[in-house]
Amino acid sequence: MKPAHRLALGTAVVAVPLLLALVGPFLAGEAGPRGTSFTTGGGHWLGTDFTGRDVLRQVLLGGRPVVVVALTATALTYAVALPVGLAAALTRRPWLEELLTRPLDVLLAVPSLLLILLAAAFLDPGPAGITVLVALVAVPDTTRLVRAAAADAASRPAVEALRLQGETWARVALGHVARATLRTLVTDAGVRLTGALYLVGTAAFLGVGVAPDAADWAVMVDRNRAGLALQPWAVAVPAALVVALSLGTNLLFDAALHRKKAA
Repeated sequence: MKPAHRLALGTAVVAVPLLLALVGPFLAGEAGPRGTSFTTGGGHWLGTDFTGRDVLRQVLLGGRPVVVVALTATALTYAVALPVGLAAALTRRPWLEELLTRPLDVLLAVPSLLLILLAAAFLDPGPAGITVLVALVAVPDTTRLVRAAAADAASRPAVEALRLQGETWARVALGHVARATLRTLVTDAGVRLTGALYLVGTAAFLGVGVAPDAADWAVMVDRNRAGLALQPWAVAVPAALVVALSLGTNLLFDAALHRKKAA
């Protein structure tokens, strides 16, 4: 698929969940009286959920928490992983590299689900706690990737020349090494955002930091699956929106990567 086609398809796919997350809460209106659980019709275009609430209204309200948490957690992941990974790749002191990477290796050895459950005991419930939790799970793997991608660039003669000229660490790390690893990081960013969406959904399924009846796409998929045979829209619509967000994001990052390669 050509980069232009990837860009167009990715934009079209991701536009729906992003627009719903952005303007959905303004269109949701006031909550009406609750009806019978898992019914269709009766003035409810997408039926009712497990508590008798209007599914369409829940869909309009449920996108913003998922999108905001996933995007913020991904940004926080790189805000920590990028400087630590660059420092580990550029340092000439083995003890400093060990100090930076070994604690992350310990975190990486802990299964993500177990880490979610353990961290949830110390984090306050709510979007901020979930954001920190998702970033905490993703930081070790992202840091290792940044370090591996930066190690090759850090060993090039150009970096040694910059050091001999007395350039600052920031100039060397950000001005040269980080730019050399940009393609790898762009490729990883789409995967990382998809992983963040998965972890947000996993936390919601486990009830970590999220109310069991919260207006949240991930929560809707989990809580309404018992009535899938009776009222599939309560599961199918939020699940499709989460998939569209993930797929569209990866298509956009792929398009950007191929356009940069072509340039």
